[in-house]
Amino acid sequence: MDIVRSVAEMQKTAKEWKRSGKSVGFVPTMGFLHEGHESLMQQARSKHDLVVVSIFVNPLQFGPNEDFERYPRDEAHDRLVAERNQVDLLFIPTVEEMYPTHQSIDMQVTQRVNVLCGRTREGHFSGVVTVLTKLFHICLPDTVYFGLKDAQQVAVVDALINDLNFPVELQPVATVREDDGLAKSSRNVYLSEQERTEAPYIYKALQDAKKMVVDGEKNPVIIVREVEQFINKHTNGKIDYVELLSYPDLTTMKVINQQVILATVVQFKHARLIDNIIIPLA
Repeated sequence: MDIVRSVAEMQKTAKEWKRSGKSVGFVPTMGFLHEGHESLMQQARSKHDLVVVSIFVNPLQFGPNEDFERYPRDEAHDRLVAERNQVDLLFIPTVEEMYPTHQSIDMQVTQRVNVLCGRTREGHFSGVVTVLTKLFHICLPDTVYFGLKDAQQVAVVDALINDLNFPVELQPVATVREDDGLAKSSRNVYLSEQERTEAPYIYKALQDAKKMVVDGEKNPVIIVREVEQFINKHTNGKIDYVELLSYPDLTTMKVINQQVILATVVQFKHARLIDNIIIPLA
């Protein structure tokens, strides 16, 4: 496995791969790799000649109350995870390498952001699309892989690729779950023993709601109310939100008449758990 830290070297390597006809699968990350990232790497490995993983903690994604400096970093661990998953190249640039001068172009996301978690993370997705634009130009991937655990991010990346005509395919990958359905997350270790027994009911609530939609319920208000009642009945967590929106456009609707996302955040004492389910139109 090669490690590249220079933008110029990464771009030169990517161009050589293109000329040789090699297909490239790309997994952009901020490091501290876990099982969710591994599932993305495995998907890319199964479909491409070459797999590139970037590790870059992007300062533009951090708001004023989010500590960029304290974001966990462990390059030695990340290298082992990447090697275990047969990654061909790790791209690990510094902030100075990615942003050598003050940005003259300010990218703003105007749709798909003022809902769900994006509502309280002003500027976050503008930072996401800025760094991804740079990474797409540097790494020249054929396909980029993102986990549906953060389905809002997937929707924003979908808009970026389509609006700016990137010759890149977006491949969403299903959320990695524990045997009882709880979405895997580094936050799960902060759950108490009792909370850990309650947490799987979040996904159960979403599954039951999906069945209601499949069985013909078209009223979003009824669906959201059922999810809230189920979570409140079976957990001691505090619901931050339950939202049902069109997907990937992320707009509100009065009647369910297209593919939707049902998403929720539940706050336990020391852990904020995020989960969602995408329900296609039958």
